[in-house]
Amino acid sequence: MFDRIKYFLIGSPLPTQQIGRQRLNKIRALAAFSPDALSSIAYANQEIYLGLAVAGSAGLALAWPIGLAITTLLIIVALSYFQTIQGYPSGGGSWIVARDNLGLLPGLIAATALLIDYLLTAAVSLTAGVEALASAFPALWGHRVIVALIILVVITVLNLRGLRETGTLMAIPVYLFVAVYLAMLAYGAGRALLEGPGSFVVAPPVTHPLTLFLISHAFATGCTALTGIESISNGVPVFQPPESKNAGRTLIVMALLMGVLFVGSIGLTQYFAVMAMPQETILSALARRIVGQGPAHALIQIATLLILAVAANTSFAGFPRVSALMAAEGFLPRQLAALGDRLVYANGIVFLSIATGLLIIVFEGNTHALIPLFAIGAFLAFTLSQAGMVVHWWRERGRGWWLKSIINGLGALATGAAAILIVVSKFIEGAWITILLIPLFVTLFFSIRAHYRAVAAELSLRGMPPSLRPSPPTRVVIPISGVHRALVEAMNFAQSIAKDITAVYVELEPGAGERVREVWQDWWPDVPMVIVPSPYRSIVGPLLDFLDETDRQHNDGQMATVVLPEFIPAGWWQGLLHNQTALLLKAALLYSRRQFGQRRVIIDVPYHLRR
Repeated sequence: MFDRIKYFLIGSPLPTQQIGRQRLNKIRALAAFSPDALSSIAYANQEIYLGLAVAGSAGLALAWPIGLAITTLLIIVALSYFQTIQGYPSGGGSWIVARDNLGLLPGLIAATALLIDYLLTAAVSLTAGVEALASAFPALWGHRVIVALIILVVITVLNLRGLRETGTLMAIPVYLFVAVYLAMLAYGAGRALLEGPGSFVVAPPVTHPLTLFLISHAFATGCTALTGIESISNGVPVFQPPESKNAGRTLIVMALLMGVLFVGSIGLTQYFAVMAMPQETILSALARRIVGQGPAHALIQIATLLILAVAANTSFAGFPRVSALMAAEGFLPRQLAALGDRLVYANGIVFLSIATGLLIIVFEGNTHALIPLFAIGAFLAFTLSQAGMVVHWWRERGRGWWLKSIINGLGALATGAAAILIVVSKFIEGAWITILLIPLFVTLFFSIRAHYRAVAAELSLRGMPPSLRPSPPTRVVIPISGVHRALVEAMNFAQSIAKDITAVYVELEPGAGERVREVWQDWWPDVPMVIVPSPYRSIVGPLLDFLDETDRQHNDGQMATVVLPEFIPAGWWQGLLHNQTALLLKAALLYSRRQFGQRRVIIDVPYHLRR
């Protein structure tokens, strides 16, 4: 039944041979990788507005120059990552570039920063999208968490279905958003020419003076517009051939669209002197000013919701891929490197979905509360990646390497300065959390790799003689709860592998063991049965104590085998009606440390019930 539900939701498994057919063309790739960059105007514009509004109309007048500065930074970063795509056609995310050129520690710092950024991108995009929808439909404002979680589940299922289907489905809201917003900006530009500039009829109240720190803070929060721009360089291998060429062109188109949307929306917001009402985003207020309160405004807000919802898809495309690369080298659990049924990194997708849902719940669906944690990871990853590319071009010394180094060096300097500014201006508001998490995660990654290396060393055959002594005959211990058909099959198996067999009954109620012994004697009179009292009504503890005691008594190298009789109900739901004692015993036996150097084997003998 579980398989039927799974295949209904995500589709039937795909053979490995089809992995080449899951590549994306430029149209689908733009839809899959660009929503975060394109939709960032929603929360970036909102944060710039909120940051400047506290200084009144004098503060809001600086929105346009701040927008131009951020757009200039966008151009620099886009050119830098275009270089990265050419230098690393197999996929050159921050983790790979920084590790190869700067060393392992900088690589892990970049990877950690990038993973945190992907996680926050998903949470911020979803919460911002729901806020955009609630701006048009205020009744939803109190239900933002539930709506965001529902959309998260839908996006998770779509990504589990596979790259091709995800790219196709995501194309609809992406291109709808681009068409709607370009049309709105064009119409707004026409109205601006005819109507002239607006003015703040009711100036926002001044609660903070206009200072350099306030301006820096607005710039830092607005830099969230650049998150997601690295995703294409991470995902070069999923493009159709020629991969690097198609990825580079897609990056250029994405940067151009994002720049036009960002500068155009900020420019019209300031030109018309737009102010948002309570429980409304600044983009909603801009749309209302241009097209009025009606169907067109509702369409723009729905398009904003859709693009922000699928903006989380940038994280779902990038996070599993980066985590798979790290897992392949032993820095994350190996399960994250496994391809799922639909040729996607399903474990990484599920992990990201759960973590994103927890963030949405903890921060109560409030985008403004999540923003201070945002962008630090992205800009730190940007800086390390571009610095690594400078070293890469210097080592290669190929054609035009000095120009490429200058471009990437300029990108590293610009993003590094922005990262420092973001940390300083947003430290108290929550940036310290991200700064604290990065070294903690790097330490965790080293611990995971150390564990894998220790396991490999302990399992290695190096130094072990090729011919081993045969083990002495095994002795069998068989825990019993009574005499029944499942036990008969287990005993038949035990008698086929050993002559030294002992049955153990853990007695929870006085006298119960003797009643079982009477039936036992009728079936296996030659097999000893031991009754172990359990005054505290525990089964696992007394059984482990008994096994340890028998190991001590048989300290002769003889292998101890525990045979577990277990009946399996016909239906999955029927298993919920039983106490799963055999399952608990298996777990306890597997993870209990053996004493006295004795070896212990655990064999499960299932008996399948027919109804």
